Amino acid sequence: MMAFFAYLLRCADVSYYAGHTDNFDLRVAQHASGACGGYTATRLPVTLMWSQEFATREEALAAERQIKGWSGAKKEALIAGDFGRLSALAKKDFGKVRE
Repeated sequence: MMAFFAYLLRCADVSYYAGHTDNFDLRVAQHASGACGGYTATRLPVTLMWSQEFATREEALAAERQIKGWSGAKKEALIAGDFGRLSALAKKDFGKVRE
């Protein structure tokens, strides 16, 4: 059975890059060497901060897309494994209810 992965890299400029792959070790090595081109190649070195295995490409891609939309604080909570903080950051603050 083939495995798929979502991952999060931290770039030298302290930005984050989220991706997904079916060949985890190769893809991370490609990012690290600049072979992928694009975003990470211009921000070397990169450091793998988080990854998770998924059963399907669709699940891994969905995780990548979700993470790409997150703030830096949410990404840092994910990296730290602080799911309480991640949950708190996910809650929208609509302010006080007007009376």
